[in-house]
Amino acid sequence: MIRTERKYVEILRILREHQEPMGAKRLSELMAERGFILSDRAVQYYLSYLDTTGFTAKIGNQGRILTPEGRQETDNALVDDRIGFIISKLERLAYRTTFDPSTGTGDVAYNLSLVPEAAFEPARAAFDEVIRAGSGFFSSYRIIDRDPRVPPGHVGFISICSISMDGVFQRKGIPVKMAFGGRLEIEQGNPKRFRDLIGYRGTTIDPLELFISSGLTSIAGFAKSRSGIVLANVREVPTAAKEPVVETIRLMNSCGFVFPVTMGNQVFNLPDNPYRLSIVAFSGMNLVGNCVEHGIDIKTEIGAGNIQFSKIVDGN
Repeated sequence: MIRTERKYVEILRILREHQEPMGAKRLSELMAERGFILSDRAVQYYLSYLDTTGFTAKIGNQGRILTPEGRQETDNALVDDRIGFIISKLERLAYRTTFDPSTGTGDVAYNLSLVPEAAFEPARAAFDEVIRAGSGFFSSYRIIDRDPRVPPGHVGFISICSISMDGVFQRKGIPVKMAFGGRLEIEQGNPKRFRDLIGYRGTTIDPLELFISSGLTSIAGFAKSRSGIVLANVREVPTAAKEPVVETIRLMNSCGFVFPVTMGNQVFNLPDNPYRLSIVAFSGMNLVGNCVEHGIDIKTEIGAGNIQFSKIVDGN
């Protein structure tokens, strides 16, 4: 019974991660990636049941979408099973990242943010404010409006997710661990200490999303005065890999990536570890956090998928 219940929950999770309607064939493929081998027909059976519960709704011949009741059910179901779900999702995106910083080509992971058309200009100004302050993960973003993921009356912003860094490291044979998401205190442009840290492997919600929704940032203040509390991630790599890590960072910087804030065996108020280097990087979610601080209605899907790097920098 537990295995069956988990299959239902996993289908709901997949639908929640995607904006567009999804059919049984695509759901079967995505379920297989998560260790659940189901035929298209079996997925169709599960979907029929979910329709009767009101958790999913059929959109013509396009497939199913998640209903508000289904979203609530996903939030409540199997809390212990959802521990570590966020990092698992991000790790899948890292694995699919094919970006090569030496050529500036390949796919990166991205976040998708949606704002009402009336809030477009304020949102763009908030994004630009973070980029000018150097507290984003990448130096630009892409605006989309003619896209099936963008509902009528809204505009979309695609920004590069920092998990792209992990994908680049992995493809170069560098073991990397996304360790923490935190609130980094900065005074007059100088990073001082982490106010809070949450481990990615022990949470059911993205730590940075939690800090934003709780009003625990002052990104706008930092952008104006160079003092404030911004969002940052901490990754760990083996100390022995320092040389290729430094070279990879140099290549990514030349492509427009903005990191690290710092790197070392002992950084800020983190414990000293002679065997692992901590890499601290500003999060791309500072773009979103700044919008929230300005009172802009914005909804963001963290780790929405993978996209060609050229579509971010060129818009093609």
